Amino acid sequence: MVDEDAIMKALAGVPGPDGKTALPQSGAIGGLTQRDGKVYLSIAVEPARAAQLEPMRLAAEKALQATPGVVSALVTLTAERAPAAPVQPGAKHAHPPRPRTPESVAGVRNIIAIASGKGGVGKSTTAANLAVAMAKEGWRVGLLDADVFGPSAPRLFGLKDKPIVEKSFVVPLEAFGVKVISIGLLIEEEAPVVWRGPMVMSAITQLLREVAWGELDCLVVDMPPGTGDVQLTMAQSAPLAGAIIVSTPQDLALIDARRGVAMFDKVKIPVLGIIENMSYFICPHCGGRSDIFAHGGARHEAEKRGVPFLGEVPLDMAIRETSDDGRPIVAAEPDGAHAQSYRAIARSVMARLDGTPQRAAPKIVIG
Repeated sequence: MVDEDAIMKALAGVPGPDGKTALPQSGAIGGLTQRDGKVYLSIAVEPARAAQLEPMRLAAEKALQATPGVVSALVTLTAERAPAAPVQPGAKHAHPPRPRTPESVAGVRNIIAIASGKGGVGKSTTAANLAVAMAKEGWRVGLLDADVFGPSAPRLFGLKDKPIVEKSFVVPLEAFGVKVISIGLLIEEEAPVVWRGPMVMSAITQLLREVAWGELDCLVVDMPPGTGDVQLTMAQSAPLAGAIIVSTPQDLALIDARRGVAMFDKVKIPVLGIIENMSYFICPHCGGRSDIFAHGGARHEAEKRGVPFLGEVPLDMAIRETSDDGRPIVAAEPDGAHAQSYRAIARSVMARLDGTPQRAAPKIVIG
């Protein structure tokens, strides 16, 4: 690990946003992480000055790259929007705010979100296996691990190398025919990510738009659980073709799944369907079936909400073991029953996407 004092000493020769104060003393450094000589630095600036401060970003990147022990460096500008001035009663806006118009991601035909209302329902495992299943069905697929605080993709795909940067774009790693990027590839596996909301939103935007995805038929986004900043950022900044909700069958999980469906309804993103994960358990010794988390709740919820029910995936040791080993079961046992379940769900989603045009993301107003 590169000594942090050496990093700050290298940055001391770079003027901060005011053009005078050294960057380390400017208060603009928003975050600093490193792994195996790979340094990732974010600098908080006003959005309107981002283009003007590009030379500062390049200077900081160059200074880091020249620091002994640094293999590569990536410096990004974190745009934190200043609060709007209060409007006096009875006053009118001279120029009403325009809705934000999101841009498509170059080369990416469809972007879908894999979401859940709560953690622990197997969302990331589902996202990984669906991505591999789509790749096996012939699509060009990428996976963006947007769960910044609990990134799972490096472990699920068995990835340990760090991404490289070419021409200011991060090159995603590839496993089982899927291009993968995750904040977990840039930090130590057990290192906590202690970031404020604006930094999280900026990181997600950069992982989406500053990655060399190439030509993709589908970018699968593994969302964090809940309905927070990351979900709103993705809904606002990416033309999502739809969302898939993952839930277990019991009432406690379904309550949160309903919130997930309602959130996507509110931001006018179509729900492509609901998957019931850990739907049942087959004893490997006696062959008896146990509905550990009840059964059929997600199907009933889908019918009630008028959205497609995409299928059931059992609770099985093989799925857990292959996930822990970094080999999604669709890749590890492609002819097995579990892999066929994921591939059937993937074919259903692909058919819907082929008939669903890209949607512009909505403007989200939080009152």
